[in-house]
Amino acid sequence: MRGVLRRLFGSGAPAGFTGSLLPDEHVLASAAVGDGFLVATSLGLWLPDPRRVGWHLVSKAIWRGGALSVVEAVEEGHAGDAVVLRDLPAVRFALESPGKVPEVVHQRVTGSIKVSERRDDLRAWFVQRKVPGAEGLVLQVRPDPGADTEDLRAIAAGVARKIAALKGER
Repeated sequence: MRGVLRRLFGSGAPAGFTGSLLPDEHVLASAAVGDGFLVATSLGLWLPDPRRVGWHLVSKAIWRGGALSVVEAVEEGHAGDAVVLRDLPAVRFALESPGKVPEVVHQRVTGSIKVSERRDDLRAWFVQRKVPGAEGLVLQVRPDPGADTEDLRAIAAGVARKIAALKGER
C-alpha cells in the first residue's frame, strides 16, 4: 500500500532531493541547506552530499543560532557484540527555514537512546540504542580520544555478553 501511495503522492522529499529513499523510508521533515537538503526520515538524517546517517550513528545534534550542528559516529569495529564508535568532527548546517528539522532530529536522536552510561574510569560512553529498521538494541561504546581501546574492547565485549545473558540470548 505504501508503494502505491508513494507513486500517487511522491515520497515527501523536497523537489531537487537526489537521495534514494528505501521503500519503507518516509520523510518526516526537510530543510534547504546551500545547494542541497537536510532530510529527516524514519531511518536517519540525509546530509546534503546526499547520504543517510542512521539515527543510531548521530552522536549529537545541537540547534543553535539558526544552525544545526551534527556529530556523526563511524563504526571502528566490534568488541564481541558491542560496536566501537569514533566521533567525526561536528558539521554545521545553516538553515534559513528550518521547519520541523531541529525538532525531529532531536526527537529521533534522543529516542534512539535507551540506556546511556558514562564511565569516567574507562574514559568512554556505553550506550544501548535502537537501530532504525532492526529489532532489539545494539551496545555502542564510544571511547574518548586517547583512551586505551584495547582494554576497553575487552570490557565492552564482557558487558555485551552480560547483557545477552540477562536477556536469555546466551
